[in-house]
Amino acid sequence: MNPSLAAAQPAHGGLSRTLVTLLAFCCGAIVANIYYAQPIVGLIAPDLGLSHEHASLIVSLTQLGYALGLLLLVPLADLVENRRLMIVTAMLACAALLLAGTSRSGQGPLFLGYALLIGFSSVAVQMLIPLAAHLAPEQQRGRVVGNIMGGLLLGILLARPLSSLVADHFGWRTVFIGAAVLMLAIILLLAQTLPRRVPEHKASYAGLMASMVALLRRYPVLRQRSLYQALMFAAFSLYWTAVPLALAAEHGLSQSQIALFALVGAVGAIAAPMAGRLADVGHARAGSLLALVLAPAALLIGLTTPGYSVVGLGLTGVLLDFAVQMNMVIGQREVYALDPASRGRLNALYMTSIFLGGALGSAVASVVFAQYDWQGVALVGAALPGLALVIFLAVSRRA
Repeated sequence: MNPSLAAAQPAHGGLSRTLVTLLAFCCGAIVANIYYAQPIVGLIAPDLGLSHEHASLIVSLTQLGYALGLLLLVPLADLVENRRLMIVTAMLACAALLLAGTSRSGQGPLFLGYALLIGFSSVAVQMLIPLAAHLAPEQQRGRVVGNIMGGLLLGILLARPLSSLVADHFGWRTVFIGAAVLMLAIILLLAQTLPRRVPEHKASYAGLMASMVALLRRYPVLRQRSLYQALMFAAFSLYWTAVPLALAAEHGLSQSQIALFALVGAVGAIAAPMAGRLADVGHARAGSLLALVLAPAALLIGLTTPGYSVVGLGLTGVLLDFAVQMNMVIGQREVYALDPASRGRLNALYMTSIFLGGALGSAVASVVFAQYDWQGVALVGAALPGLALVIFLAVSRRA
């Protein structure tokens, strides 16, 4: 056994707190790759010769690449030795980030290809979470997944302010070069701390992909949880895409001030371990109900005058992030429990639906804000998790 792994694992089995913390850090660092460009496309596009109309393609192609990776790479976790798969994928991400950070002026189309590759290769995080669920004892699985998901959410929430501040002081290329260096450190961590896991599933890649359709048909819980969280993440993306516009246009905040505002949402990461513990002790339904009620309530705060202040918008962000994270962790625990041998594919289906919802929320955010101001954002945002709540109550009543 690797000496560092032996130090990280407790004698009674399962995952030690040290190893869980390392995995949470790795998840946050990897998922941040798909969010670094979001707040700085206004700096990247003119430098590379991209028009304002094409600037948004940087974010869109990164998200598209991530969705493709979820569908095409993540299921391999049920077929290929997990540690090797994650290391190879992380190496590809490191190379893509380095290429993006060394792009020269006028290489806009080439940079768009790098953006697609960054998203595609950043899905190692969605292989790591099912692996942790597999390694954790049943009675600790929710807590372990919750703690690791807390690291993932911190990566999502901190990536945007971090990239804004770094780009403001050192230039946007430093963001990508720094991320490439961080990925190199992640590769070394994964190689030193992760145990090998060879999946029991035996099939061809084509058969593996076909089996995902069968899994979706077989498990109603997978379909339900995917829908709930897709609607929740749509509201999350709608809020975090629109709120910088509101803060700049209506409240006069600078880019650095908006970056600091985004740090407020990191408080919502405390929901992850709490949700995991609730699920472990049999309160998954109560936790989901709380999350599905809290999300629309948080957005409706913005309809009031105090709720549209900077402090009020910050409160909405904290409550919304808390609700989204809680429901995501509870949903993951229920989905992972459906079929331990298929966790990679189950996670791929679950997370693909979530990011499709997120893409929908991001796509309509600027249009809704431009046409209907923050009141429109609050109403549309509240309607999305509100619909999830109605479906959840109907399913619970039938059950």
